[in-house]
Amino acid sequence: MTSQGAGAAAGGAGRPSLTTLPVGDHGLLIELPTSRDVEALHAELLRRAAAGTLPAVREMVPAARTVYLDGLADPCALAAELAGWRVPPPTTDDRPAVELPVHYDGPDLAEVAALWGMSADEVVRLHSDTTFRVAFCGFAPGFGYLTGLPAHLHVPRRENPRTRVPVGSVGLAGAYTGIYPRSSPGGWQLIGRTDAVLWDPRREPAALLAPGTPVRFVPADATVPAPRTAPSRPDRAPEEPAR
Repeated sequence: MTSQGAGAAAGGAGRPSLTTLPVGDHGLLIELPTSRDVEALHAELLRRAAAGTLPAVREMVPAARTVYLDGLADPCALAAELAGWRVPPPTTDDRPAVELPVHYDGPDLAEVAALWGMSADEVVRLHSDTTFRVAFCGFAPGFGYLTGLPAHLHVPRRENPRTRVPVGSVGLAGAYTGIYPRSSPGGWQLIGRTDAVLWDPRREPAALLAPGTPVRFVPADATVPAPRTAPSRPDRAPEEPAR
């Protein structure tokens, strides 16, 4: 079961270029060219589900270039239907943003400032003035991949990943901002930390952030503290692509 769309979505409503692949008897994996296409299709799926025009689905999981649907009675029928959908580009979510207080004192703040060609204070202002959106979740329970920064502010992962990144660390890597919900190895550029609990199995829902959630970072300090400059211990292990 493979279905090709009729061109990539661009500027207004359009039909996404996509490929659909069966997963077992009741799953459907939808592959798309870009993360923006994923955001647009995921939003359209949610809209149709809310309107009762989407076939019953048990689970909907967006990722960087795919959306996975599980629990479909007839995946083939939906795959054939998708090619004819008109999917508008993603729009700003009208839900209130989740606000996360952040101490912008991360060990890589000065390095990010150098990469961006600005001062550390300007990095903080720009980052905290941006409204982010959770594109998808993964890597660890509660970890959201947040988009919102323009392409010229995307930064590479560290050449030497850290063996231990503290819980609550706010980091940048590629197109994404993320918050470590627990202590773990990782190679993101760390610019701050938050005390917000990203994952609590006693809470409903357990994850603070879900795909589509708007997020704002709020400086927790009256003034921007100087970044910590103590060098981190190099790690010879290869970088994990998802961390």
